[in-house]
Amino acid sequence: MKPVSRHLPAGAIALLHRFGIRRRHLAALSAILLAAHGSAAMKSNDQQVTRGPGGRILTNTGVWSPDSQWIVYDTRSDPEGAVFDGRRIEMVHVGTGEVRTLYEAAHGARCGVATFHPREHRVIFILGPEHPTPDWSYNACHRQGVMVDVRQPGHAIPVDARDIVPPFTPGALRGGSHVHVWDAAGEWLSFTYEDHVLAGFAEENADHEMNLRNVGVSVPGRPVRVKRDHPRNHDGEFFSVLATRTTGRPRPGSDDIQRAFEEGWVGTNGYVRADGTRQRRAIAFQGQAITAKGDPIAEVYIVDLPDRVGDASGDELAGTATRRPAPPAGTAQRRLTCTANRPHPGIQGPRHWLRSSPDGTQIGFLMKDEAGIVQIWTVSPLGGPPSQITRNPWPIASAFTWSPDGRHIAHGMDRSVCVTEVATGRTIRWTEPVDPAAAPRPEACVFSPDGRGIAYVRRIPSPVEPANQIFVVRRPGDIP
Repeated sequence: MKPVSRHLPAGAIALLHRFGIRRRHLAALSAILLAAHGSAAMKSNDQQVTRGPGGRILTNTGVWSPDSQWIVYDTRSDPEGAVFDGRRIEMVHVGTGEVRTLYEAAHGARCGVATFHPREHRVIFILGPEHPTPDWSYNACHRQGVMVDVRQPGHAIPVDARDIVPPFTPGALRGGSHVHVWDAAGEWLSFTYEDHVLAGFAEENADHEMNLRNVGVSVPGRPVRVKRDHPRNHDGEFFSVLATRTTGRPRPGSDDIQRAFEEGWVGTNGYVRADGTRQRRAIAFQGQAITAKGDPIAEVYIVDLPDRVGDASGDELAGTATRRPAPPAGTAQRRLTCTANRPHPGIQGPRHWLRSSPDGTQIGFLMKDEAGIVQIWTVSPLGGPPSQITRNPWPIASAFTWSPDGRHIAHGMDRSVCVTEVATGRTIRWTEPVDPAAAPRPEACVFSPDGRGIAYVRRIPSPVEPANQIFVVRRPGDIP
């Protein structure tokens, strides 16, 4: 497979040169000619690993087992997977196609958004309420994280506790958690969070706060037990706290944010501070700020975490009936990008989660270039100007992940699965462009732990109806 900047045949390049069109113009022209002539010279290297009906969906990261043999996913009734009504968490063996059901929800509950532990064969996912009622049906405030050992399918262990009646319990959440992802060591979990207790307040004022999306962490080894004064309260095996600070009334032009979302751990062992010391745990996330002109804008933020959480007690970590829980002492939240004055300000492109290089020196995100094309950019956890990584004529079309060695980023682009070399910005297609209706879906493009494969989803025709199928593409021989 060839770099996308070199897809034009030599004869076509020579002909263009005769008319005075030089190589610096070829990137834009290649988009036009490829649309007309395709890319028949490339040979696909992908493998369909699932079959049958359903709207299978991959999480944006952590879908591979530690040995790179299994892929975990959730199942949904509609072919596109747009409706969160899945009842099963499944995993498929990449080599044999064997499918195993890890968990099947019961009593009207729904489950999904599954990720593997990086070192153990355990899977965590979100579970909606069993026996839903009109006042407690599935929504962002009414879900929880549960974990299953693949050797004991069907046995779900509650991760985060819930307590929605004051006085609240430190270490328990008062709402719902979502997209649980382990840090590289498999010690702490990150998640996004929304607060049931504050959901009834439509606007923040001096007397109370309102429900806003935040980022939190769960820490094992400290089980949380709650009182049973509400039927939706439950215990959890992890101690959970919020890590970010938000406000319903961000000051225009300030670093205040109204939402914290789409987060990712920084580095496999944090990052090195400017003074040479190491910040072991940090989370990069998208923060919705307000520009000086009053417009909402998503920027890159980071929160440094203390080595321990849960030392405080009472209202500080648990919150009150009018105040959300506060982050633990020692957290430090900072803004890393300020893009309001760019031609195309703010984080742009398909929904994606910020992802850090393994060494913690670069935080990847999507943003438009001056021509309005969505590209991959990075910013240091210390701040400074963003660096543009890709410079392709097609926009990035999916969430992305880094290779384990930190040299490459996997992403969708122009109906293909592509890999970009970070040091050079050179992009290589790992799959051929396909019909738009069967193009790789935007939710996930995930490197395997061994760096040799990428998992993604395509919608494939069938005799009954199209269905989402999981594919794996293997590393071609000409990757640098």
